[in-house]
Amino acid sequence: MSTEPALPPGPRFTPLTTAQFARRPLDTLRRWHRRYGDVFTVRLLGFGTGVYVADPDAIRELFTGNQSDLLAGEANSILEPVVGKHSVLVLDGPEHLRQRRLLLPPFHGSRVAAFRSTVREVAEREVARWSPGERLVLRQRMRALTFEVICRAVFGVTDPARVERMRRALSAVIDSSPVLMASATLRRDLGPLSPGGRFARRLRAADALLYEEIAQRRGEPDLEERSDVLSLLLCARDDEGRAMTDAELRDELFTMLAAGHETTATGLTFALELLLRNPAKLERLRETGDERYANAVGKETLRVRPVIDAAERTLAAPRDVAGRRLPAGIKVYPGIALVHYREDLYPEPDEFRPERFLDDGAESYAWLPFGGGIRRCIGAALAELEMSEVLRVIASSVDLEPVRDTPDPVVLRGITLVPKHGVPVLVGAKRASVSGAAVVTG
Repeated sequence: MSTEPALPPGPRFTPLTTAQFARRPLDTLRRWHRRYGDVFTVRLLGFGTGVYVADPDAIRELFTGNQSDLLAGEANSILEPVVGKHSVLVLDGPEHLRQRRLLLPPFHGSRVAAFRSTVREVAEREVARWSPGERLVLRQRMRALTFEVICRAVFGVTDPARVERMRRALSAVIDSSPVLMASATLRRDLGPLSPGGRFARRLRAADALLYEEIAQRRGEPDLEERSDVLSLLLCARDDEGRAMTDAELRDELFTMLAAGHETTATGLTFALELLLRNPAKLERLRETGDERYANAVGKETLRVRPVIDAAERTLAAPRDVAGRRLPAGIKVYPGIALVHYREDLYPEPDEFRPERFLDDGAESYAWLPFGGGIRRCIGAALAELEMSEVLRVIASSVDLEPVRDTPDPVVLRGITLVPKHGVPVLVGAKRASVSGAAVVTG
């Protein structure tokens, strides 16, 4: 007679547990880590039962070892109603590898570097709209900025009217309640006034725009000369010479949009608040405009304020993880945030120190904002470049003052960690660059 392995200890399952995690995810995870160690079980409403892992060596094994019994796509299935069944996020096995191989070439280093001027142009135009004395919510402005970057770099769309039309339609889907993604019952279309009906209507409108862009691009005579991601994907072929279908293209485009602009916008918002709360770091970036330091600011931000608290895998068979035998069917969460706050890896981990990443950077599998292994975020290089360029533009162009006396609390919204109030700020003096130094112009 066989018995299932016992799960590691963890906090009791109560509605309060879920509420605590949603209100203060980073603090709550760290408290559990201190109490239960590097491997602990958490049961959360809407997420089910999962085992968090905070051991970097165990996480390296999960990301780079035998992947046959680790189903990341199944673990991400909650996203399928939005990103679609062909998305690289929800696929496993050969289907995942095929999609990933088709998607990778447009995000190689040289192609991503070509987007630098686009990012800077969009950032400069965004900041030019800000007026001294104006009150802004940074996350709203960063969402608008990163959406335009995605439209231009991924979709190849530059017309402001088309960008705005896509932003409204696609954001309406992304901003839908995460409960709708988790519940097939609530997603049922019971009429135009039902939650499911509204969601279905928004999804149809967004899909119509995406398919319109795909069809229009297919007909462009210069398709093979274009450098935007959509054009490159239309020209891509797999090992058997097959092109991506329109349905596959739609799902991957929606994935890039949802994963690419939302998470980068949140990372930028966190970075700007951390700089504003650490004036010496902001001044160093402002005075030098140094790309290396801007990159370090981005990396340190994603360490201390990761947008995703953990990766996710579902075990297809029993497996030893960090010295514990875990049963098939259990979710395993490689704890990104937990690793980022380990004192043995990052002394005084609560301190915001971009200098940590100026020299050798982090040890392997000690810095994990983009995951790792064959599931590492395809758009990581673009996200890092975008954060670096936008931070350099804003730091050198304008003074900002936080409205709140204390830092914005980090809360769980959907599956991401975000600043609760979006970081409201007041716009101060505009600046101009003279011989590489930022000067106040009034």
